[in-house]
Parts: sequence; C-alpha cells; structure tokens
Amino acid sequence: MDKHNLEERLINFAVLIIELINEMPASKAGNHLSGQLVRSGTSPALNYGKAQSGES
Repeated sequence: MDKHNLEERLINFAVLIIELINEMPASKAGNHLSGQLVRSGTSPALNYGKAQSGES
C-alpha cells in the first residue's frame, strides 16, 4: 500500500467523521458521543503523520 494513499484515506475518514458529527442531535448524549467520536475518528491521521516523521 502506498503511504500517501493511506494518509489520504485517513484524512478522508476524518472528514467523514466530522460530517457525521455535524448531523448528530444536540442532546446531552449526542454531545458526549460526538466528542468521543471526533477525538477517536480524527486522531489516526495525525498519529500516522507523526509516526512517519519519527526516527527509529
């Protein structure tokens, strides 16, 4: 798998997560779940970028 392809797919996934969160209801449960989802759904792209720039 091309590393640029994976990075692009992770960014697209994060965008889809954000679009999904915007559709969630503004209830107490919705706010709680959307907060968790935005953190866990957007972090893989950032973590992947960090890992690629790290030295071993």
